[in-house]
Amino acid sequence: MNRNLTNVIRFILDECLPPIIRDNKFFMYPLFYIWFKRKNIDKIMNLKSLVYEWSDEEFAKFYQELDSLARDRETDLNTKCIEFIMQALDPEAKSLIDVGCGGGYFANKVAALKKYETHACDLLDHVEIVGGTYHKANIENLPFADKSFDIVTCHHTLEHVRHLNKAVSELKRIARRQLIVVVPRQKYYYYTLDEHINFFPIKSTLVSLIGIQNHICENLWGDWVYIGYLSKEVR
Repeated sequence: MNRNLTNVIRFILDECLPPIIRDNKFFMYPLFYIWFKRKNIDKIMNLKSLVYEWSDEEFAKFYQELDSLARDRETDLNTKCIEFIMQALDPEAKSLIDVGCGGGYFANKVAALKKYETHACDLLDHVEIVGGTYHKANIENLPFADKSFDIVTCHHTLEHVRHLNKAVSELKRIARRQLIVVVPRQKYYYYTLDEHINFFPIKSTLVSLIGIQNHICENLWGDWVYIGYLSKEVR
């Protein structure tokens, strides 16, 4: 199920239903049952209460074993976001890492340009990056030196992390020139079909979290696209 369709589903649920119905366990249960293919429904529905009690290993295992209708799509990025980001990549940069790369869609798209030394990382044991390098790593403790990469991208990942400030600090630490972050523009509800534990309904939530003075932040088809410029030569 592609991102554009799930954005429509999210809009109907979050914007068209009264909150008392939208966040009702009994109303949402059949949707979870279908979306997660009848597996671990109670655990997933109560993710927001359970996730902070898990070890790093339990957290990684949850995502490694997770199966849903959304797992079938190539990327969480919508078409408009991809076009915007590809045009905004610093042409003078030499290296890029995609943190929280999922199946590697965006990293492979960048690697195909043959302009950047391309890296990617996630919690999965292995992801195929053609012409690039994959690293198994947790965004909250990245195994890279300061300013290791000219461009750091992170798409549809911050809404899932348990220690948000630590994750953002790590992204900024390893970036030399550009930090590009995409998160959904989404209201908080306890029962969400997307395993999100952090929410960014307004621009200032994301802008203040990242805290890079020189930046732009655009709303593109239901997602915030944030580009922070860490080098004065880049804009």
